[in-house]
Amino acid sequence: MSSPSSPLATAYHEAGHAVIALALGRSIQRVSIEPNEMRLGHCEFKKASFRPSDDIVEMEILILLGGLAAEARHTGLYGWDEASQDLREVRILAARRAGDSRKAERVEKRMLDKVEHLLEQTGVWGAVERIADELMRCTTISGRAARHLFDLAMKDASD
Repeated sequence: MSSPSSPLATAYHEAGHAVIALALGRSIQRVSIEPNEMRLGHCEFKKASFRPSDDIVEMEILILLGGLAAEARHTGLYGWDEASQDLREVRILAARRAGDSRKAERVEKRMLDKVEHLLEQTGVWGAVERIADELMRCTTISGRAARHLFDLAMKDASD
């Protein structure tokens, strides 16, 4: 286990964003744990390259929460402060969806439960672990590499 502010926790956080995005059909440009003045890492998506969804808002919320949930699954702690930027965006989307703050909190909780359920799946969690390991080795990986690691983990889970 690692603390919420460690490079390994950041690798799991960014891998969580990437894997949830890939599981939902969204393509990745790159994933990095290179810190800058604004964030500890970054998962960059390809522009307009994802399969149509019945619910774009839900997909965006799940991807945003994927980092927090994957990091928490790895560390045993929710890094609420470290994920503050993601949570701000989640709260904006949830409020837009729900209409009032009480309903928005329920939407946020339901989406966190849903993303945690997705991460419990063997292939999905295996993909998070593989991508986090690769990020620790290389600090930045391409979307193609992330997709390859995701596909390998899903294949291994189905064998």
